[in-house]
Formats: sequence, structure tokens, C-alpha cells
Amino acid sequence: MFYWVVKAILWPFLHLIFRPWAEGVGNVPKEGPVILAGNHLSFADHFFGALFLPRKVISLGKAEYFTGRGLKGMVSRAFFSGVGTVPIDRSGGKASEAALRTGLRILGEGHVLGIYPEGTRSHDGRLYKGKTGVARLALESRAPVIPWAMIGTFEMMPPGRPLPKLGIRPGVKFGKPLDFSRYYGMEDDRLVLRAVTDEIMYALMELSGQEYVDKYAASAKADATKSRPDAAADAARRAKGPGRD
Repeated sequence: MFYWVVKAILWPFLHLIFRPWAEGVGNVPKEGPVILAGNHLSFADHFFGALFLPRKVISLGKAEYFTGRGLKGMVSRAFFSGVGTVPIDRSGGKASEAALRTGLRILGEGHVLGIYPEGTRSHDGRLYKGKTGVARLALESRAPVIPWAMIGTFEMMPPGRPLPKLGIRPGVKFGKPLDFSRYYGMEDDRLVLRAVTDEIMYALMELSGQEYVDKYAASAKADATKSRPDAAADAARRAKGPGRD
């Protein structure tokens, strides 16, 4: 219920201020389990990604969103609960398996599960190599996979920018369902998981128009920071815009 209350509050405000748009909403089944596999460009994705869907989208988010203290922690918990985020431990190992089981439970209950295969937000607006967890979810649940592409949210609210820029219309595109039935029963094959994941990322690349980089986003972000110690400061200055230093 809280999800729909938050959405009812955000809908008129976001439409009035940002005039968002959507394509392919009809590609998302009206009932039954669905995996929305999306690119992740900005914090703004949490606002606009599911705005046009008549179904609740449940996503998996890091547990730290729900463990903060004080007013900031309370606001964070309320926001991420309101946008349908379920907390998970992302420390790897057994935690990764637990996250997978949580995703399978959500799908088993017939819900829409939103997932970002890149694992983190893109630091430069490009599309990065997907992690194979999305493939395991698709093959074990046998739920249809819908490519879910955010458009313009990186330009609106790049990393380091606390507030969105005005004058940019964000959009979201829902691609046609991807069929992986030829791989059912092969979810323990690493080559199959990689093939399925790459097919999903290729569909996202075509839908979003992003440049694809065959490298994990977290590694690329770390490399960029190492090669340019002042990269974070530069990104923050660009996000502020001219004349705001």
C-alpha cells in the first residue's frame, strides 16, 4: 500500500516538472512473474523507471539503504521502501546466493522484479558488462525478461549531483520479452549464463543507444578514479554546471 501512496504523490509532481515519457509499456505482461533488466545511469532511475507501469516493481537494493541512523536514515528507509526496494547483503559469497533466493522468491510470488545487471550506476553514461545473476534468475524462474532502458537520466542527474537538472525530459523504454527457453535446465553452466547475460546487455545497448564497454562497471569506475585522482572533484564541478563554483 505504501508503494502506491508514494507513487500517487510523485506522479503529478514528476509529470508537471519533468514531463517524462515512455515507450513499449505494453511489452510488460499485465500479470505473472516478470524480470525487468535495466541499465543504471542515475539515482533518478528510482523515480522514473517504474512511473508508467500499472504494476508494482520490486527491486533489490543494498542493505545500507535501510540501516542508517537519525533523520537521514529514516528518510532513506522510507524512500526505498516507498519505491519497492527490498534490502539485500551485497558482500558476495553466501550473501550473493541469498540475494538470488530473494529474487526467486519475489518472482515465485508472481511479482515484477527490477534488476540492474551492471551492479552499480554507470560513472560515465556508458553501458557496462552485466553480471550473470540476472541469467540465473531468468533460467531458474523461467520468467520473461524485459529490457528496461533509462534515457536521459544521466544527463539529468549524473553521479555527484544532489539535485536533478531542469529542462531535460527523462524517458524509459521497455523492449520486447526475451526468450531463453532453449537454455532451461542449464543454469549451472557458466558459458550459458554468460551467453544469456550478454544477450540481455546487447538488447539494452540497442534499446538505450549507449556505447557498450566489455568491462564491469565497478572495475571501470575504480580504474578511472586511480588514473585521475581529481576525477570525483571534476565530476562534481560538471554536475554543478557553469558559474556555480
